[in-house]
Amino acid sequence: MIVDDQEINRVLIAELFKDEYNIVEAEDGKKALKIISERSDIVAIILDLIMPVMDGMEVLSELNRRGKIYHIPVFVITAADDDGLLQAAYGLGAVDIIEKPFKMVFIKSRIRNFIELFRHRNELVEMVEESVGKVRIRNSRLIEALVSLVEFRGTELHVNIGGVHNITKALLTELGRISSENKIEASEIEKIASAAIIHDVGKIAVPDTVIKKNGKLTDEEFEIAKTHVQRGCDILTDYSGRFSDVDMFRYAVDICRYHHERYDGKGYPDGLAGEDIPIWAQAAGLADAFDALVSERPYRPAFDVKTALSMINSGECGVFNPLLIKALNNLVKDGIPKEFYEE
Repeated sequence: MIVDDQEINRVLIAELFKDEYNIVEAEDGKKALKIISERSDIVAIILDLIMPVMDGMEVLSELNRRGKIYHIPVFVITAADDDGLLQAAYGLGAVDIIEKPFKMVFIKSRIRNFIELFRHRNELVEMVEESVGKVRIRNSRLIEALVSLVEFRGTELHVNIGGVHNITKALLTELGRISSENKIEASEIEKIASAAIIHDVGKIAVPDTVIKKNGKLTDEEFEIAKTHVQRGCDILTDYSGRFSDVDMFRYAVDICRYHHERYDGKGYPDGLAGEDIPIWAQAAGLADAFDALVSERPYRPAFDVKTALSMINSGECGVFNPLLIKALNNLVKDGIPKEFYEE
């Protein structure tokens, strides 16, 4: 694709490539973007910087915003001797500069080389994405199988599976916004949220007389209930060979074992405190606690959001990471967001 308001420039460049490629032309940036949005077969863009209607820098910015810049090599044409302008073009993703007047002998080989380079890179990206997709499907099915084991028990666990996933994801996203030191990549947050779904899988190994009791547990019963964290780790270890994603398995094991640890060290099973508790287990633990408070249970009605927040902020449900509590308060200040419980 050649984008230049000067017809002579379009003719000169088109002549170089007409025997190898189909040529698409546009005389301004606005028309170029329209064509780009309608076609998926453009392998290179040769873009003049100085044009009417919409200049080349605006086009580069838009291609960058749309993510096209990572899949299509863009060469900028300029006669301007402006280092700042050229640096800005490179910063927006241009791969090379074609200076006027054109040196035809160099243009063709430079552009052809970049087209081949991007073609191979795009093919590699597609292969990686396909492989990642297969891994995600496999892990998703494994998690569904584990969740089905929990739901089969007929306890209240099925109530909070989706909630814990979504709240964990929202908490870690908001935590990264308010604390750059705790920022986690979105792809990892999704793994963590998926792993959080099976935080209570160990409860399938706890006797019905304990897990289904409508009312306060005795001290002895509570000790039995607490064993679900270790039972969960044992179950996951048995399934470990079926997890294609090592990171997700690690998150799932950590969350299973540590989601009842508390920031002041008064949780269980290991009495870990502060940053010794993995942040993903801390987030899943807070998500689990908040979800339990605002959800109806066989032995009590749901608490309203204000009451639930008050109980968490006061430490009535155990002491949580202050930054995670701040993130939760930010998220529910106007009520429970719909994304907490959407499918």
